[in-house]
Amino acid sequence: QVQLVESGGGLVQAGGSLRLSCAASGRLSITVMAWYRQAPGKQRELVARITSGGSTDYADSVKERFIISRPSLNRLYLQMNSLEPEDTAVYYCVAEAPWSSWGQGTQVTVSS
Repeated sequence: QVQLVESGGGLVQAGGSLRLSCAASGRLSITVMAWYRQAPGKQRELVARITSGGSTDYADSVKERFIISRPSLNRLYLQMNSLEPEDTAVYYCVAEAPWSSWGQGTQVTVSS
């Protein structure tokens, strides 16, 4: 129903910044979109969520450092600042409502 493709991951030093992008195609009437991540040996966790009304939620570990935005129906961003080694993970773009869809993920590696 909706296809999601992430980009923008890579290797960065601690304290650096990255911006992840998600390109959406197909049925774009998504009301809730999010970024999740999965670190090695850990469960997937919600990083940030945004509704069509502009409301946002963040994991406590990324508050004040990450910013989620959705400037258009087919684009989602995650601006990540002051990156820490603990942010190393595969990051996924996710459509949550009214239907669920996941991207393939993009690797973010933060070196100390």
